[in-house]
Amino acid sequence: MRVLGRWLLWSAIALGVLVGVLRATAIRWWQIPAEDPYLDASLAPSFRGGDWILLWRLTPPTIGNLAVCPEPKHPERITIARMVAEERQTVHVEGTNVTVNDKPFTYEGDCVEERFKITPPQGGAEVEEHCKLEVAGGVIHMRGDADGTADAAALDLTLKEGEVALVSDNRRYPYDSRDYGPVERKTCKEIPFFRLVGAGGFFDTARRFQYVR
Repeated sequence: MRVLGRWLLWSAIALGVLVGVLRATAIRWWQIPAEDPYLDASLAPSFRGGDWILLWRLTPPTIGNLAVCPEPKHPERITIARMVAEERQTVHVEGTNVTVNDKPFTYEGDCVEERFKITPPQGGAEVEEHCKLEVAGGVIHMRGDADGTADAAALDLTLKEGEVALVSDNRRYPYDSRDYGPVERKTCKEIPFFRLVGAGGFFDTARRFQYVR
């Protein structure tokens, strides 16, 4: 019994050290702000406001990754969107479609859960959207697709040295480079990749322990 207790103690210490090293160097857990309706709507269906998530911080985001960045026009605010283009590339976004260097992102079919609902950031009744799978930079990810034309304005950018373009996964209610323009790549340092629990807590099994690309 004493041997078992000693083994459990040292196992707990080793696990604590491992978690501490990962926390200091590679991974951080963080709760997406729940009080920002524009950020919340823009993240669906990948994440939602109030989710507790893991952020990868050992290597910076690349094309196709979701990226956590300060908003260029209001750096006190955080934006989370997908990195779709980099320096010396041209990006065009119109409606729900993204084109980089005249090549459109490809559609890979529907998500397992084809429909989801979102509350518009301006308020009002919930809106139902269609969840599709899209390829960006070799990454297959979920995309919220409006039934019709997205409400956001079009985007045309030619990116300068050190700049990237970000596009929200929810194309109907974006909070991305259509709002704030290009982003300095060096300011984007973390990649959201795993949802621990959703805003509903541990017993919301539909939004618990999910790897998200």
